[in-house]
Amino acid sequence: MDNKRVIVAVVLSMLVLIGWNFIFPPQPTQQVVSTQGNASQQAAPANTTETARQTAAASADIEAQPITVVKGEEVTVKTPLYTAVFNSAGGILEQFTLHKYKETIEPDSPDVDLIGSAVVKGPMGLLLNRKSTWAIGSWGSATDINGKPVKSLDVSGENTTQIVFTGEVDGIRIKRVFTFDAATYLVREQVHLVNTGDQPVGGNLRFTLASSSLTKAEDRYNRTRVAALTPSGLEQEHDVDDLETEGVIIDNNVIWAGIESNYFLLAVTPKESDNPGQDVGYVAKVDDSVYRVALERRLGNLEPGSETLVDANYYFGPKDEQVMKGTPNQMAKAITFGWFDIIAKPLLVALNLFYKFVGNYGVAIILLTIVIKILFWPLSHKSYKSMNQMKKLQPMMAKIREKYKDDKQKMQQEMMGLYKTYKVNPAGGCLPMVLQIPVFIGLYEALLNSIQLRHAPFITHVPFTNIIWLADLSAKDPFYVTPIIMGLTMFLQQKMTPQPGDPTQAKVMMFMPLIFTFIFLNFPAGLVAYWLTNNVISIIQQRWMLKKA
Repeated sequence: MDNKRVIVAVVLSMLVLIGWNFIFPPQPTQQVVSTQGNASQQAAPANTTETARQTAAASADIEAQPITVVKGEEVTVKTPLYTAVFNSAGGILEQFTLHKYKETIEPDSPDVDLIGSAVVKGPMGLLLNRKSTWAIGSWGSATDINGKPVKSLDVSGENTTQIVFTGEVDGIRIKRVFTFDAATYLVREQVHLVNTGDQPVGGNLRFTLASSSLTKAEDRYNRTRVAALTPSGLEQEHDVDDLETEGVIIDNNVIWAGIESNYFLLAVTPKESDNPGQDVGYVAKVDDSVYRVALERRLGNLEPGSETLVDANYYFGPKDEQVMKGTPNQMAKAITFGWFDIIAKPLLVALNLFYKFVGNYGVAIILLTIVIKILFWPLSHKSYKSMNQMKKLQPMMAKIREKYKDDKQKMQQEMMGLYKTYKVNPAGGCLPMVLQIPVFIGLYEALLNSIQLRHAPFITHVPFTNIIWLADLSAKDPFYVTPIIMGLTMFLQQKMTPQPGDPTQAKVMMFMPLIFTFIFLNFPAGLVAYWLTNNVISIIQQRWMLKKA
């Protein structure tokens, strides 16, 4: 086997790793593990995981507060980070806009709204024994913790604020207490359930999330998906057809569940504990183009006059490691970079460090790529040296192929003898490249999933014009200039590389730049900038080596 066969294998491997999502439709990563009925059939008492108690005083306090039923009213909570709009009928969320993130790069672009048109599905609503409490319950006005009616609240500094929604469904008095912190995207909830009837009541309570698609339908590299963290790892599903027809159900051991894209996360998790996923299930569906998730807490029997407290935490915000640091129950594990996560995260730290110095993520990507190439210079040098040795043997290899074209076994023996005589390793040019692939793919994943690159400008306008160009590194090059140049650099690299004696292999190698160009046409500009820079440095290095040889 000569050097070129190994190169073909390496290039094809890289092509599969980078272009798989483009060439082949992604397969579901989480299958339905049960039917919806199973979740209720397996319901069991779980008061050991709640702060459940029977306190006559507390129960009487809630029961003593008559509910003056009112039509649903809007209640607005504004913090430095977001604005949340609730409806007093059930405490459902109508809007959640992030002040630091815009929908587009246009100057008048609205803030990102994580709810969109999903309000019809009752985001942050409670399902009590599968019943929509916001739709069938009787609810009063929203109040503060002291019972004073409120319509809007501003939370600033280091303050926290609480809002209370009170209602009744099927003889169960519900008191929802939300706590907002000005410094975080975390919303905490405590649900008080009081049985005002004369019969025990059991069942389950579901905390729900709902969102319109967080991404555009044509964005193949940034898909909206549902996710759940279990002891076995992060489970994700983005296939809309499967979510519409079958959905996803996990009966137990769910630590948190949510809806996410590359950049944003809506998640709900139980109260922090040593075993947060115990007796917690998860259901996800897509209904009418709305992504829906429910985290199920199983309740024991609620005796007449008794009260049960159930806690939950919500996160609505960016998938930023610094921002999510300290969120409960490992919510930060939503930030993942695939197979090479352990490599991608340090590279992202280095990228942000360069950005602090230059103030431009495009330039930071170029500097980081240069540093990586310098670190791998000895390996690249060895690779090019081996390739140059193989180039010198090409004439003799061609003669052997011609002489023994009808005897493959003899041809292989003569080739191995040639390598041995001239002390050349046919794989020597490729093995150093293989060692670099994890770093390349790790950086690729870091750039693809880094919220820092979202709407980050590089070259905002075509030079000497007002035409917007690379103003968003998370979007494709609108004029396809950089991917075409990248394809040309790959073609030039290929021409500088010793060509295989096999004509078929030569054609395959020359076809690779065209395939990569096609794949990169719709890649985010930040990824293209990284690959283009890598190619240019490789050409310079290869040219220097050839000249020296």
